[in-house]
Amino acid sequence: MELKTNSISNEQPLFENRLKVDEINHVAVRIRNEIGKVIVGQNSVIDLLLTALLANGHVLIEGVPGVAKTMIAKLLSKTINTGFSRIQFTPDLMPSDVLGTSVFNAATSAFEFNRGPIFSNMILIDEINRAPAKTQSALFEVMEERQVTVDGTTRQMNAPFIVLATQNPVEHEGTYRLPEAQLDRFLFKINIDYPSIDKEIIILQNATARRGKKEGDEVMPVVSETEIKRYQETTANIMAEPHLLSYIAAIVDKTRNNHSLYLGASTRASLAILRASQAFAALQGRDFVTPDDIREVIFPVLTHRIILSPEKEMEGVKPETVIRQILNSIEVPR
Repeated sequence: MELKTNSISNEQPLFENRLKVDEINHVAVRIRNEIGKVIVGQNSVIDLLLTALLANGHVLIEGVPGVAKTMIAKLLSKTINTGFSRIQFTPDLMPSDVLGTSVFNAATSAFEFNRGPIFSNMILIDEINRAPAKTQSALFEVMEERQVTVDGTTRQMNAPFIVLATQNPVEHEGTYRLPEAQLDRFLFKINIDYPSIDKEIIILQNATARRGKKEGDEVMPVVSETEIKRYQETTANIMAEPHLLSYIAAIVDKTRNNHSLYLGASTRASLAILRASQAFAALQGRDFVTPDDIREVIFPVLTHRIILSPEKEMEGVKPETVIRQILNSIEVPR
């Protein structure tokens, strides 16, 4: 999928905002500049990751090996002064390896809960589709409700909490298909493509200039955990006019009544489009949503939530094609 997300603008808006979103725009530009010290030619991917962060949503990053999926997620975490945890998913990984387990303490004659790596703020799950269904199901509660229940005790996650998962779409040996219920919990699915030859030359030049320095050491934190939580609260108050809510509902409803689709988008998808468009507007320095904001986020929100009919899948039709047809069939509100 070709991402066409607009670049984050650092120009002052020509209107007075109801909410203080200028700071969000400035911080987003700084984060993007920090990540840009290492990553070349993936500005649209970075913009979508920042959008998901503001919308308090999880992201599934898909791409072939070697296109910097893991590196982008790690660098994003470095720009935020908050907790970071990385989990490498493997076929033998158990739910307790992710969530934690109760261990008997002989000194106190009681069981104590040892927290797993999921108890952090930014969680990088590498090769998420390499773990079996039993381990995948351990993520359902924590991704949706930001809490973990083990041995009858529920423990809340600290905010902000975002899961960044990667997977390889080409290699299928030793992998497991993610359940639809789990895919629906990801705000975005982002595809990372190969860089252009011009960008690849710059990548090689940067690697030569680095001269043995560890990749990513030059990236510095620019925003605190407290600020991110405040920005998320501001983003949730971005204005979306009633006619834009009707536009979102019409798009999602069309996916449920389309002969090219076996499964349409859920109500969670409608809410995801709203949250993502609010966050995208905030990144542009605006406190209101426009139709363009909705159209910018619609593809990464919907592509993993719809299922093509068997006939269309055999014909090689892509979900993006169906979504584009739906968008073209609905009048854009003014």
